[in-house]
Amino acid sequence: MAFFKRTLKKVNNLWYPQSVTWGKPVTTREVANELSAISTVTRGDTFAVVENLGRVLSNYMAQGRTVKLDGVGTFYYTACASKKGVKTAEEVNASQINGVRVRFLPEVGRTVGGRVTTRSMVDTKIVWEEWGKVATPSGKTPSDNTGGTTPAGSGETGGQGSGEGNQSENPLG
Repeated sequence: MAFFKRTLKKVNNLWYPQSVTWGKPVTTREVANELSAISTVTRGDTFAVVENLGRVLSNYMAQGRTVKLDGVGTFYYTACASKKGVKTAEEVNASQINGVRVRFLPEVGRTVGGRVTTRSMVDTKIVWEEWGKVATPSGKTPSDNTGGTTPAGSGETGGQGSGEGNQSENPLG
């Protein structure tokens, strides 16, 4: 279930729904736990891969390459230029770049006619509920929720172990 709130846009004085997130961000450990639960890879191995993914993506993008992950999408860098424009193309140089942003395009499926049919990162069955009107999975209403409530090591996937994924941990739980 996803949440929205009613937001007044000052530009045109009209109301729109705006998406709202709740609780703490999902952690690397939680993602690794869920991935290992739906695959044959151990929690520790999954955690190690997910934890190092950012560094690997960064290395490729620093080489000027885009990174396409099947089922996820494409990551790439864009340069942020200073506001100091120049009058001729010959004057443009790297010193005008003062930052980098990571951009992401979710993977899309297309039909022969070119129409978008699927976006792997967007669930087509999202149920939108108004913020504060319905209880979250933790049992609280979003307006009362100040953060996540599931302690480390608990949740629906179960399992045992420290979750650290070190060599002394039994990968079978």
